[in-house]
Amino acid sequence: MTVEENRVTCEIVLRFPSSDSAGKVFHAVEQDNSGYVDAKQEDDSIVAVINASTLKSLLHTLDDFLSCVSVAEKIVSKK
Repeated sequence: MTVEENRVTCEIVLRFPSSDSAGKVFHAVEQDNSGYVDAKQEDDSIVAVINASTLKSLLHTLDDFLSCVSVAEKIVSKK
């Protein structure tokens, strides 16, 4: 996490058992990310960057993102 001129940035890398699983989770959550999380799939991982004006805002966005990823991952792993 970095702090730059009134901005807080966090990069998180989430690894999955396969690139197929990562792709399914990524596509399930990408619509909710618009304007809040800059995410991309890289092989078996999702790399997400969150920028916010305050630490509280960053933590809220990160919590929402991880909650959505968790639900999507549970659904993907049941198939």
